[in-house]
Amino acid sequence: MFQLEIQDLHASFGRTEVLHGVSLAVARGERIVICGPSGSGKSTLLRCVNGLARHQRGRVVVDGVELRDDDPHTLDQARQRVGMVFQQWNLFPHLTVLENCTLAPTRVLKLGHAEARSRAMDYLARVRIAGLADRYPRQLSGGQQQRAAIARSLCMGPRLMLFDEPTSALDPEMVQEVVDVMIALADGGMTMLCVTHEMAFARRVADRVVFMDEGRIVEAGRPEAFFAAPAHARTRAFLSRLAR
Repeated sequence: MFQLEIQDLHASFGRTEVLHGVSLAVARGERIVICGPSGSGKSTLLRCVNGLARHQRGRVVVDGVELRDDDPHTLDQARQRVGMVFQQWNLFPHLTVLENCTLAPTRVLKLGHAEARSRAMDYLARVRIAGLADRYPRQLSGGQQQRAAIARSLCMGPRLMLFDEPTSALDPEMVQEVVDVMIALADGGMTMLCVTHEMAFARRVADRVVFMDEGRIVEAGRPEAFFAAPAHARTRAFLSRLAR
């Protein structure tokens, strides 16, 4: 059963078409890593999945719900099923880590304060920052803030997690702590669609690696085949640059 279906997706900003007929199906529990050069449409694809970016043609179906601009209810349904972690963690600076994690569950899911707090502390423990629950974002390192952002998304009980280059804004020594959290989520069976250049992560957890260029999927395959013997010259050129 597919948890996410993207069919012939076209998305434009003004006169610039960013996605040119992208199709991708993601099964429940599957982990997909998307890579490609800057400007290839990777982030736009993720944003179309939760309705942050609009598509002009094609279909996006999340857990059986098709996103439709003429029906805002479908966007609300999808966003309750999909968690997203951005390059910048976007925590509310005036709220503590715990308050950041309980805000949406109490207001959107209508959880009681005690239940929301219990859920938040559980996820903060899973990302190994439960001891920082009462701190404000400015008191955390970049890696800790990104882990808090992951916990905040998990508190909504998503069925699908989207990661948009979650380590790109981090200092090198902080990257591994965020990657470790993502690996733990993947090992726990979370369905994931992740845009990243962390190829070690792709080798470790991906069921498929998708390479995008100029708004199209050029190649997709199992990690072992994708890295050992990519079929397309454009993929080989991209991977060779990452290896330098």
